[in-house]
Amino acid sequence: MQRAIAETAEASSKTIGFVVWRATQILAAREDAADIEVPSQRTLYRLFDTMAIGTHATGSATARRSVTARPAGPFGEVPACAPGEWMQIDSTPLDVLVRLDEGIAEKVELTGMVDLATRSLPAAVLRPTTKAADASALLARSVTPELMRPGWSEALRMSRSALPHRRLLGLDERLEHAAARPVIVPDTIVCDHGKVFISNNFRASCRYLGISLQPTHKASPFEKGTIEKTLGSVATLFSQFVAGYTGRSVDRRGGGLENGLLWSLPELQSLLDEWIVDGFTDRRSSDTDSELRRFIDYMSVTVSHYCLRSSVGVVRVSWQHRSNRRFPLELRSQDLPRRTRAPTTKGRGQLRLRWITSSVTGMRHRLLLQAP
Repeated sequence: MQRAIAETAEASSKTIGFVVWRATQILAAREDAADIEVPSQRTLYRLFDTMAIGTHATGSATARRSVTARPAGPFGEVPACAPGEWMQIDSTPLDVLVRLDEGIAEKVELTGMVDLATRSLPAAVLRPTTKAADASALLARSVTPELMRPGWSEALRMSRSALPHRRLLGLDERLEHAAARPVIVPDTIVCDHGKVFISNNFRASCRYLGISLQPTHKASPFEKGTIEKTLGSVATLFSQFVAGYTGRSVDRRGGGLENGLLWSLPELQSLLDEWIVDGFTDRRSSDTDSELRRFIDYMSVTVSHYCLRSSVGVVRVSWQHRSNRRFPLELRSQDLPRRTRAPTTKGRGQLRLRWITSSVTGMRHRLLLQAP
């Protein structure tokens, strides 16, 4: 059965009945097939349900190839211990129709960059078609304070936020009228092999700012999963509340959207910038403190040049479902050791997770597995 499931990695999606039939054919081809008793059909189906967890053997072919391309065994992420140390950039179509200058209703592309240490979104730009110059403009926006705009609430000012505004004001006078969006200078940027990010224009911009560019392996979106998930969250947290939302596919798209009221590109860009400051930057995380609180801790270390002593971390215990050897814990996931076993319920196991997080570093986790 395991060999039959493995053969589906690069093949077109088929039904469970075909995989079970293929397993019986593989068994019949063995030399000792006469001495092996073939289980019943229902037993083979139950065996498939158990062994095919997380493989997408009968599901999406693209998801199956992505799972097959992952590294063997447990894997983790490179730890980011300071803002800008590791950042990821990507571009994706935005599920919103925009009224362009010619009066045509078209979708636009969203290009954004996320910081792994703070999980904040320093900048995002909307363009009809993303070009290398737009990616370079995104770099400039990430290192430039976001100034307050007419119509924005006074509560969005950096001076009203929990950011160390007075301490940072001596570094840049523009922060006096800035919005509460973190200004992060990238050190290393992880990107895919899109033409925009591997172009000479974007590489020259990175060299000018002293930024290291780290492309991922081809066909390996999991190597920059944070930005993939972040841009995907824009659809649920922002796009669906905007006029002209089309849904993620054609079968979820409403009718007559082109004839309705739509935002122009500059107006939608202004709405997105305001939402990043108001709705995304200060979201509550799975820690007892928010991601913004973690950013303050890092800024305290960076600006004051003092080393803070790590204090006692927070210990929490919760129950989570097992899925593809990784455990989602609210906004994060943890790896499962190879030989860990857990009781199963309908093909999905449960483990007791003890999650220890340092109150200063924030990114150091230890996962303890306990039997129920």
